[in-house]
Amino acid sequence: MSSTFVKNKYISVQFEKRTNRIPFTMESNFIIQNFLLLLLLQFLHLAAGQINDFPIFRCRDNGNFTNNSTYESNLKTALASLPSAASTRYGFYNTSAGVSPNTVNAFALCRGDVASETCKDCISNTVLLLRQTCTNNIEALIWSLNCTVRYTNRTYSSVLEERPSADVSSSVNASDIDVFGKTLRDLVGRLRVEAAGGNSLRKFATGDVGFGTDPSKIYAMVQCLPDLSSFDCNSCLSIVFREAQGCCDGDIDVGVFYPSCFVRYSNASFYNNPPAITLPSVPPSSTNSPAVPGKKRKSSKSIYIIVPVACVVAGMLIIIGLYFFIKRRSKNNINAPVDSATKKESGTTAFSSLVMSENHNHSSNLSQVGSVEMEMGTLGSLQFDLATIEAATDNFFDGKKIGEGGFGPVYKGVLANGMEVAVKRLSKSSGQGFCLDADEKLLIYEYVSNKSLDYFLFNPNRHGQLDWPKRYKIVLGVTRGMLYLHEDSRLKVIHRDLKVSNILLDLDMNPKISDFGLARIVGVDQIEANTNRIVGTYGYMSPEYAVHGHFSAKSDVFAFGIVVLEIITGKRSSRFYTENNHEDLPHFAWKSWIEGRAMELMDPTMVETCSKDEVMRCINIALLCVQEDVDARPSMAYVLNILNNYSISLPTPTRTAHYLPKRHSDSSTSKSVSKSTDKSQITEVHGR
Repeated sequence: MSSTFVKNKYISVQFEKRTNRIPFTMESNFIIQNFLLLLLLQFLHLAAGQINDFPIFRCRDNGNFTNNSTYESNLKTALASLPSAASTRYGFYNTSAGVSPNTVNAFALCRGDVASETCKDCISNTVLLLRQTCTNNIEALIWSLNCTVRYTNRTYSSVLEERPSADVSSSVNASDIDVFGKTLRDLVGRLRVEAAGGNSLRKFATGDVGFGTDPSKIYAMVQCLPDLSSFDCNSCLSIVFREAQGCCDGDIDVGVFYPSCFVRYSNASFYNNPPAITLPSVPPSSTNSPAVPGKKRKSSKSIYIIVPVACVVAGMLIIIGLYFFIKRRSKNNINAPVDSATKKESGTTAFSSLVMSENHNHSSNLSQVGSVEMEMGTLGSLQFDLATIEAATDNFFDGKKIGEGGFGPVYKGVLANGMEVAVKRLSKSSGQGFCLDADEKLLIYEYVSNKSLDYFLFNPNRHGQLDWPKRYKIVLGVTRGMLYLHEDSRLKVIHRDLKVSNILLDLDMNPKISDFGLARIVGVDQIEANTNRIVGTYGYMSPEYAVHGHFSAKSDVFAFGIVVLEIITGKRSSRFYTENNHEDLPHFAWKSWIEGRAMELMDPTMVETCSKDEVMRCINIALLCVQEDVDARPSMAYVLNILNNYSISLPTPTRTAHYLPKRHSDSSTSKSVSKSTDKSQITEVHGR
């Protein structure tokens, strides 16, 4: 076997053994060279439509280390441990060597369908290629055909990362792009759920589907780092697939690779059956008796009788067990453990949990308790008993109160395992919340130590802490969170009250969208709806919603645009109206844009840290989101795509909505309008 790299394409050529050896002369050398050239061209011709762009390198230019340095020594130690360790741990291993500032974090991930020996060989060869290509880079990543290897001086474990990335394609389109796209979306969507539902050893799925025309079949593979949470794995694969559609729509052979996950699909089969994850086996019983001669027929009859009876009894026991399990879940107090994965997860919607009261006298709204509990179990919601929350908050002691929302006070609590939580105690008159037992309605949220975005953004003494990288990170996080609500959640949710005070910040300044008290669940295929009660916050409400009660996902997009403008300017939308000669923030921003003065909108404290291209791109996106024409506003999927892909040219925004009444508060408000409501399709979301 002889192998060579040709323009990053790994080509393998096999030669048949012959008994007659040809003398190696200049003439024969010329003949062999021409033969190889023809063979190579033929191979490339036959491989048209198939990806061969491996390996793919990303040598990050964010710093270099010197030869024989401590960092290089740690790097060698970390990389040397990967091949053997990963191949014996179901294809994934991450490690760390050294101490700060010379710490090296590295991981290796093999495709879920390759055998352990193939995995080990791939990692060994890939490590050598990585060191030869990215000679002194502090951070580097390589995607090979069967494995991925990465090292960096940053901490990345269990965190979704989108950059660096790579996409490869064959540039060969399907005959019917629309049908191909729909079939592919269904296939990848199914595999995405399957992979995200994997365990800490493997998050991987493959599958195929018949297509009917050219190509006749589609094969797909998805994989996440096993240490990602299910939520982050699902999100990562969703983002990657949207990028694949953006860069290579209709292409029959595509791969898009992120550090945390990848999606690959083709018209030709390219994967194997994944090796089984072997669990510890149960030792054989030592009580087996030898067979007794002459009793074979009697034993057979006994089996015919015993097996059906045993099956019936087992089935009855399972049914009885399930009955008491469900009954116990609905009545017993449950202390939910919180694992480290939940604490690490940097999702963009704050998790909430249901509290079950000890009082069982109240039985209203319990007609679907069983299905509700099963749904909560599926979604991974945590349940706590009331006594646990009372103990965590010192029985809702006033000194533990950290805020007062529109629907009740919020308390800080500490669970028995030391985890800090925020407890929203919904007022009984609010009509909000969900309850299985009694009247107590509590929502338990992840406690975020940095409060909400407005705490920093609008305070003259604190807004300097939000440099441009932090603000850009918040914009990206909120985009992902809103996209999850609109498209990736099992239930399509329209928030209806997105604003900076509802964006919480954790210790690492990761944004968490909160306060779903005004949210609406709509049908998955439903685009818009009406309401006869306007609820929300002035300054963030879209004109079609504020005036006519007409809301859709594009109403949230409008609010998102306002939030982005506030993040860039450091000014409140609700107060900007009076500060700038009766001109609201979106209209002022649009005028500045068309007059070529858009950079003047930027908060002066960001001048030293900002990227002009990123700021201008964010202003452009914000103005697209607040356009008066609802249909002209982009979807959150499009927003995320253009934030991640600078090769996409942005359209020029049209006139922004200019209707907002004079208000001085950003608190939630409500009013009634005469408008019909389709209550058969729209369901109020109660506190989750």
